[in-house]
Amino acid sequence: MGYHLLLFVYDKQDDPQERIAILNFVSCAVIDKSRTADYQTTRGILEILVRDGNREDILAFLADRNLPGDDIIHNALADEIVQSPPVLGYLTISNALQWRLQYGRIVGLVEAVPGITKII
Repeated sequence: MGYHLLLFVYDKQDDPQERIAILNFVSCAVIDKSRTADYQTTRGILEILVRDGNREDILAFLADRNLPGDDIIHNALADEIVQSPPVLGYLTISNALQWRLQYGRIVGLVEAVPGITKII
């Protein structure tokens, strides 16, 4: 069985008098693990491969993206990418100071994407 991410996006209104929070769900989606990668990174990798890019092109791209890891990890990752290209991810991941996940691309989807099931 594959892993999935369940995404709930809501607008929260606090009622301090009643000491409650009211949640208005504005979006909900089930995201297959194959679609949880960073959109810009996977798109860049796929574009390199479509243009007949090689392992060295992938290594340069990984270095430009400042992905964490040393040369050993980046070399192993480049080999894996060339052998098994990623599926286009739909999340935005920022590794500045702390890893942050942004999901606006999924909330704004209007077309069907395999691996992403919009509920709301």
